[in-house]
Amino acid sequence: MIRSLKLRAIIILAVIVWAIIYIAPTLFNTSPNWWPDFLPNKKINLGLDLKGGMHLILEVETKEAIKSTLDRYSDNVARVFKENKIRFNKMERHDLNLIVYLDEANRNKAETILPDEFPNLEVKEVDSGKMVLGFSDKYLKYLEKFSVDQAVETIRNRIDQFGVTEPDIRAMGNSRILVELPGIKDPDRALKIIGKTARLEFKLVNENINLKNFDPKHIPNDSQLLYKTNRDEFGKVISKTPILVYKKVLLTGEFIKDARVNINPTYNEPYVSIEFDRQGAKLFDKITAENVGKRLAIILDNSVYSAPVIQERISGGRAQITGRFSEKEAHDLAIVLRAGALPAPVKVLEKRTIGPSLGHDSIQKGFYSMFIGGIVVLLFMILYYNLSGLVADIALVLNLLFILATLAAFEATLTLPGIAGIILTIGMAVDGNVLIFERIREELKKGVKVRGALENGFSRAFITIFDANVTTLIAAIVLYQYGTGPIKGFAVTLSIGIVSSMFTAIFVSRWIFELTMEKYRIKKLSIG
Repeated sequence: MIRSLKLRAIIILAVIVWAIIYIAPTLFNTSPNWWPDFLPNKKINLGLDLKGGMHLILEVETKEAIKSTLDRYSDNVARVFKENKIRFNKMERHDLNLIVYLDEANRNKAETILPDEFPNLEVKEVDSGKMVLGFSDKYLKYLEKFSVDQAVETIRNRIDQFGVTEPDIRAMGNSRILVELPGIKDPDRALKIIGKTARLEFKLVNENINLKNFDPKHIPNDSQLLYKTNRDEFGKVISKTPILVYKKVLLTGEFIKDARVNINPTYNEPYVSIEFDRQGAKLFDKITAENVGKRLAIILDNSVYSAPVIQERISGGRAQITGRFSEKEAHDLAIVLRAGALPAPVKVLEKRTIGPSLGHDSIQKGFYSMFIGGIVVLLFMILYYNLSGLVADIALVLNLLFILATLAAFEATLTLPGIAGIILTIGMAVDGNVLIFERIREELKKGVKVRGALENGFSRAFITIFDANVTTLIAAIVLYQYGTGPIKGFAVTLSIGIVSSMFTAIFVSRWIFELTMEKYRIKKLSIG
């Protein structure tokens, strides 16, 4: 018996020490100077409703991703037709279809080759002189899902580099994304970084046409009119210069390996230095070698940032983006280039910003309710169950300590519903103690001695407590799996609290009673 008590004492002490170690950084608000480096130093993360921040619901314009994919397919289709000597007059994309103008003989040859070369393309319509191609329904669904998943990863990469701790970014439904950024200090800047498509393209400038007094209606079919924004020394937009570029994309940002902010020592201005991966470096080397003396436009989201003349072949796989940036603008541009381009534009459907003062009020009210509720429960247990109630109170305090320590250990996020989950757990822990104490009372009324009453009370109440807690735990797991932010916060603290309350109500309380019995040889139990 004594050996068993000592072993359980060691286990309880070890758990308490573990809890104190993990909760200390939160209690001190930061790790104290004397805190060893090898010990945990992270505080409990506060959710959006407690810390303040930004809540966004975005919609991915998946239709644009499909159009972009179809544009890439058109180049490959044209190449395959050329290789197989299939002649066509023109090929153009119209919405989500690819229209090829060709005669009947060439159309028949194309229908034979297409299923093998492009299994995702289907012939949607055949008419005299043309053939309409489009993606299969299965591939369209794949592209939509892939676009949303890729957008989630891209946004997550951007936010990680922006420096937000514990962001919540996940897909919702077929085309929507939930973004929650706790503690964000500059919501507008974050929104710009999140929503920027960041499609980087390199195209040659069409210098065959003088744009002075040029009529945009007469733009050649192989070219497009873009604009370069001119800024003053303070970064203010002063004018826009039209630049005619060829539509053909020579290189895209998908080959970017790294993007960094540097300072031009001559003008003391920041610029973005980009480095291509191996394949991108080869392409850039080829492009610059074949076009020495020509202007190469560097285009981001259909806006020309710079269009320098290629002075010589560039084989190092590096380029620069200039444009009178502020240091913050250059830093943000480097972030989106490193994180990659969004597969499709995103639009904001819902935006809410929660101020730190509201979060502070939520914390105060949440903890006041937890404190007041806890005090009432502690007093009730002592008044109703006398010294046995005090044992239950010790278990309740330890229960709260273990819950908070577990939140810190697993770097979980505490939300306002999470505080509600803790309060509910305190009530459930009390319920467990009440079941045990009422069982003990029944045994004592039957004339069973104190030791036997304790043994029977704990063993018989265990099954009831276990069943009730397991069913609640299953419900909490389901809530976590299928719920959103606030519901997940509630489910997390409830799950942790259930496990902790079972440990304190059954293991810790029983140990205290048995230790007291062994040490003081109690003949009568103070249980009200």
